[in-house]
Amino acid sequence: MNDSLLQRVTLDLNICHGKPCIRGLRYPVELILELLSSGMSIEEILADYEDLERDDILAALLFATRF
Repeated sequence: MNDSLLQRVTLDLNICHGKPCIRGLRYPVELILELLSSGMSIEEILADYEDLERDDILAALLFATRF
């Protein structure tokens, strides 16, 4: 499960200046973590960013613990 979650985090020099992003979309892991730390719930983030999925949020959290 962890490996499949981490596969959602991509690195591409042409997207967001090479920052880790979710599934090649222009949502940096850093943004997801900032939203969570500001007090937003996973459900609120998903409602505001319809491209994202619950596993994307979990992937960002897992990525933060590993790297």
